[in-house]
Amino acid sequence: MKDDRQSQTPFFTKLKEYAASNPTPFDVPGHKLGRINQEMIDFTGQNIFLLDSNAPLGLDTLGHPTGVIKEAMQLAAEAFHAKKAYFLVNGTTVGILAMIMTSARAKEKIIMPRNVHKSVINALILSGAMPVFIKPDLDSELGIANGISFSSAKRAIDKHPDAKAIFIINPTYFGLTSEIEKITEYAHDAGMLVLADEAHGADFYFNDQLPICAMDAGVDISATSVHKTAGSLTQSSMLLTQGDRIDHVRLQSTLNMLQSTSPSSLLIASLDVARKQMYFEGKERIDKILILARKARKQLQQISGITVVDPDYVHSRGNFEFDELRLIIKVSDLGITGFEAYKELRRKFNIQLELAESHLILAVLTMATTKDDLDNLILAMKDLSKRYYRIRHKLPKVKFTYSFPETYSRPRDAYHAPKLQVPLAEAGGEIAAEMLMIYPPGIPLVIPGEIISEEVLEDIKFYIDNGSVLHCDLDNGCVKVVDKENWPKWEGEEDEF
Repeated sequence: MKDDRQSQTPFFTKLKEYAASNPTPFDVPGHKLGRINQEMIDFTGQNIFLLDSNAPLGLDTLGHPTGVIKEAMQLAAEAFHAKKAYFLVNGTTVGILAMIMTSARAKEKIIMPRNVHKSVINALILSGAMPVFIKPDLDSELGIANGISFSSAKRAIDKHPDAKAIFIINPTYFGLTSEIEKITEYAHDAGMLVLADEAHGADFYFNDQLPICAMDAGVDISATSVHKTAGSLTQSSMLLTQGDRIDHVRLQSTLNMLQSTSPSSLLIASLDVARKQMYFEGKERIDKILILARKARKQLQQISGITVVDPDYVHSRGNFEFDELRLIIKVSDLGITGFEAYKELRRKFNIQLELAESHLILAVLTMATTKDDLDNLILAMKDLSKRYYRIRHKLPKVKFTYSFPETYSRPRDAYHAPKLQVPLAEAGGEIAAEMLMIYPPGIPLVIPGEIISEEVLEDIKFYIDNGSVLHCDLDNGCVKVVDKENWPKWEGEEDEF
């Protein structure tokens, strides 16, 4: 039975009322509700500017909500199976920063998989917490890292009973999950908080054919990108909580430190509206796209040189649940890399994929995906097969090791240590003072406090040679490393944090 209250959009409704009241604006923003002539207004129309207001009387404040934002967040909590929801206008990144800073203080331990997003490492720098890394399942056939098993999580929990929390990715960028229910129960029994990065799982809350959502698995706090798979505007996300383990006063205080003091009313309104649509339409529309996705997967599997990941493949490897709205398409058997396929699909067929890796490409489907979209993808893949399969006799060089660098210090210590700039090619053996990563997906190859190995440098060179861009702080071919001679922590041997 649907709750009629979910048809309300408290913030969006009040925002429209304010725009329609034709106020005399002596506040910011400076466009004064779109009273300026500029090409953006010509393209979008004035309404987008009318809705871009800055918390006037009656529209509530995000940092201390007591009115329509509070009402909208409560409706969101109920729709997303949570006790409380917090609207985020700085993306899921700010939710991850806040949840880790709330859960673990300086030098306290937090258990997590090594294939976390860069925002998690930034949270460790800000909080001063110490990571205890778990090696995820590694699929060398596809060249990706997946979720973590219960057994690996249990070993980490048993070895580090003093850890404050465990952090789980639900799901990974590629749609694979961990044994989140079993891990959560065991962690709670051990007195630990359970945190989830649910950036790619906002739609899990609205269809039981998708993997279990974090709140239903008993997780204490989850950050979810509503904009990625549930229809809100980019940069709008939510933080979901339940139970009595979370210090909500500390959490709100942390969010107020991290979020903008001038939050976008457009982003808040889009969360309000997306929640309503997903609540009433999400299940039916996801059901329909799942049917299309399964048909497309079968058609793609019939193309020579193409392999598409399906639930049978995932389960055969002992993995857990899989989001069928992720099309993981292996193209390396065509004799091309995923990077080459990604570029060709965009240039020749005007198809924009989510990302490429050495072996594969990734297409993300949502309830807004159409049959025509999938038909175009299938036609394009047939064309790639026709032009490359058995013509390129030599398979592309593929690179997949995921051997994690040795840790010397916690990330915060290395981040604040004295630094040197060294050419990337000469950085082997140095202690990283910054993150080095290929983006997307934004999973760091090395983080502050880890020793840069020759293998890491080979990985970076491989990605750069294949057209990817290295994300680092400098643009002069150098990277930042710890100046060990002027660093009191440097003793020439491994440190125990």
